[in-house]
Amino acid sequence: MKNVIVGQSGGPTAVINSSLLGVYKTARDRGADIVYGMVHGIKGLLDREIVDLSTRLKNDLDMDLLKRTPSSFLGSCRYKLPEIKGNEKTYEKIFSILEELEIYAFFYIGGNDSMDTIMRLSDYAAIIDSPIKFIGVPKTIDNDLAITDHTPGFGSAAKYIAATTKEIIRDGLVYDYPVVSVIEVMGRNAGWLTAATALAKGEDCEGVDLVYLPEVTFDIDAFVKRVGKLLKEERSIVIAVSEGVKVADGRYVCELSDHVDYVDAFGHKQLAGTARFLAGKIAEKYGVKTRAIELSSLQRCAAHIQSRIDVTEAFNCGGAGVKAAFEGKSGVVITLKRVSENPYMCITEVADVHLIANVEKKVPREWITDDGTDVTAGLVQYIMPLIQAEITPLWINGLPRHIRLHAKSTIK
Repeated sequence: MKNVIVGQSGGPTAVINSSLLGVYKTARDRGADIVYGMVHGIKGLLDREIVDLSTRLKNDLDMDLLKRTPSSFLGSCRYKLPEIKGNEKTYEKIFSILEELEIYAFFYIGGNDSMDTIMRLSDYAAIIDSPIKFIGVPKTIDNDLAITDHTPGFGSAAKYIAATTKEIIRDGLVYDYPVVSVIEVMGRNAGWLTAATALAKGEDCEGVDLVYLPEVTFDIDAFVKRVGKLLKEERSIVIAVSEGVKVADGRYVCELSDHVDYVDAFGHKQLAGTARFLAGKIAEKYGVKTRAIELSSLQRCAAHIQSRIDVTEAFNCGGAGVKAAFEGKSGVVITLKRVSENPYMCITEVADVHLIANVEKKVPREWITDDGTDVTAGLVQYIMPLIQAEITPLWINGLPRHIRLHAKSTIK
């Protein structure tokens, strides 16, 4: 018997369920007897919140809805597994549950922190000589996983951000008085998402005026002066800034006005308020109308504007994970390798999880202008193929139809 189990962890995306579908369909096609789902990731497994996915994905319509449904169908968690040494009982419990379910392979769809989970579980499996395979399936809108060319979820988020930026630019140009709009984009330490605002520029759009990524130290005084200069030249100014930009002393800009209390299990501070702080600085200095626009969670799960490329690659990564496990691999993460630019093409490969877990891939400095206020054409060209084509939602009564997991499906 070859039963498998899959979970989703970390922040959701518009295509994370396409990866789930890739795992489910490929596992069934390759002869898996039962495909279990962990409800709320590894924490749900510890709590024995488990579902037989075949009880919910009963037909082609269910599966088609799944890939069009945003966010994590199985639910998520930000649960950090402890160090193995001294916490063996936690791992004994996990492996006892997996053995009880007769699990052959364990798949975890997520980002950096989720790959930490795969690393610890595969390391423990090696210690006790367990035959269970542990495979990481990449996911994160932040695009900050090492080795892989990019991550599923990033393309759809970038598409939403670029399209929304174009609309914000159009909105600001209708007035006959100065308006400064500051768009705050997700990105704690890596500015990939904020860079996507640069895609708005084209023959039909003026583009953003300034782009600030966390890879470059943020100088508030220089920023204010730069905006003042632009106000002498333009009526509407649109600025994109990563939520995680920091000043020279290492503090996040958002911490300069708001005390940040919430810290998750992985030590990440909740960041918000960067745009509001900077818009306030501009209003105070120049007396002009300002807008602070936080895209916040809207950029994560905009399935109405999914990138078809993103959906396809997410599914392929899930399927490649199953293939790797059934070929005997463990302790690996599926990666994407760009093999052609024109036409664009990526293939899947595998990499040792130890080379990916807890490693953050940032935007290369050469893809940011020397003065740190914009990105280069090379970065735009890197992102552009990832936002191509669309998958249309299934519209019911004027709204997109989603699929959801019912509590009664859970096996206790």
